[in-house]
Amino acid sequence: QVRLVESGGGLVQAGGSLRLSCAAPGRTFNRYDMGWFRQAPGKEREFVGAFRWSSSNPYPDYADSVKGRFTISRDFAKNTVYLQMNSLKPEDTAVYYCAAGSATLRSWDYWGQGTQVTVSS
Repeated sequence: QVRLVESGGGLVQAGGSLRLSCAAPGRTFNRYDMGWFRQAPGKEREFVGAFRWSSSNPYPDYADSVKGRFTISRDFAKNTVYLQMNSLKPEDTAVYYCAAGSATLRSWDYWGQGTQVTVSS
């Protein structure tokens, strides 16, 4: 089973920034969507954003709660996706998970182990 590997989580003050990375060792996901989810204590896992595969023009897709603050980028040559998080708020505190899945089926089939992001007020 392929496992994605996240890095870059940590503790930051409100208003600060963090950059998460997600690599996929041993597997190429160039024709897949790659994205990010998060799960806060006591809450369900929620979609944060994704870099969608398209044969003509791959594009980013964001949840409304992070638009304008978070940016997803993708390095297809390195098989890596990034999540740049700016203007962080305490409500962004969660475990962040990287995922990859079928661009056609819009399913999420591969997951990382998660990385903790804590935003202090």
